[in-house]
Amino acid sequence: MKTVLCYGDSLTWGYDAETGGRHAYENRWPSVLADGLGSEARVIVEGLNGRTTIYDDPSAYPDRNGARVLPTILATHQPVDLVVFLLGTNDLKRHTGGGRAFEAGMGMERLVEIVQTFPFMRIFPQSRALIVSPPCFRPTDDTVGSVLLGHAIEESQRFSNCYSLVADEYGCDFFDAGEVCETTEIDGFHLDAVNTRRLGEALVEPVKAILARN
Repeated sequence: MKTVLCYGDSLTWGYDAETGGRHAYENRWPSVLADGLGSEARVIVEGLNGRTTIYDDPSAYPDRNGARVLPTILATHQPVDLVVFLLGTNDLKRHTGGGRAFEAGMGMERLVEIVQTFPFMRIFPQSRALIVSPPCFRPTDDTVGSVLLGHAIEESQRFSNCYSLVADEYGCDFFDAGEVCETTEIDGFHLDAVNTRRLGEALVEPVKAILARN
């Protein structure tokens, strides 16, 4: 059986902007992906609210720097056939990644490098990487959401281009989440239950195709 690692932030954790809690397990996109893959693969979920690609966030107790934590997670779950990255939203915060998609792209490069060069046990194959660009932000009346990421609405529209260039350079796969789902107007950057399910459903066939190449 193949192993798929979903590595992300609150969009992967399943944050529900309507309740301030978590989407039901069956509605989170990794759960929907797992259902679609069935017995072909097991899906491991590593989602952390606020996680960045490579940037520190001193405002939080957990380590949100994705690059620093990723090697430990890869070693813990090996063998890993595919790592699905859905990160970058929090890189657009001014106190972490600087607020530009360019920095998020730099961070994604580092994450892919870690996967492609990680010293897995010799009996295991090297992992593949699938970069998923986050959907674009939208205007919101929510005070916190507007202050936190309202400045980055236009910048979020550059995720797809930045990440597709990284995928081309590193020979990995790419998927634009914005083509199948949209962020909620409640806070402007999270996914509601319908849209997180849409993402999981849309990823089933691309992930199957990638695993078939291994």
